Amino acid sequence: MAEALINHHLSDSWQAFSAGVEPLSVNPRAIQVMAEIGVDISSSRSKSINEFIKRDDLDLVITVCDNARETCPVFSGPVQQIHIGIDDPAPFTAYPDDQALPKFRQARDIIKEKLLGELRARL
Repeated sequence: MAEALINHHLSDSWQAFSAGVEPLSVNPRAIQVMAEIGVDISSSRSKSINEFIKRDDLDLVITVCDNARETCPVFSGPVQQIHIGIDDPAPFTAYPDDQALPKFRQARDIIKEKLLGELRARL
């Protein structure tokens, strides 16, 4: 969701790449709540941090869940790393829609507010 929101709203200034320490498939509920705001992530794929760890052209690494902050490897290049804590909605995947979707919407909205705000402030 973060990658798509950043690339959708700030593509003139930032290019985002999302990766996880334990990547899985893109969650169908994430696809659903992003579609609600007109952002299609249905063709996105979950990527591993290993795809990016050796890159030396990254300007900023933002971790968004506590597990990532604690387990994210150190990048080899001179890249700034910050943490913006967002509750991960993934543990609610097995819950019924009326319980899970509000968690996914909340995560989406916090990403939109906090991450986009942080990146706008850096322009």
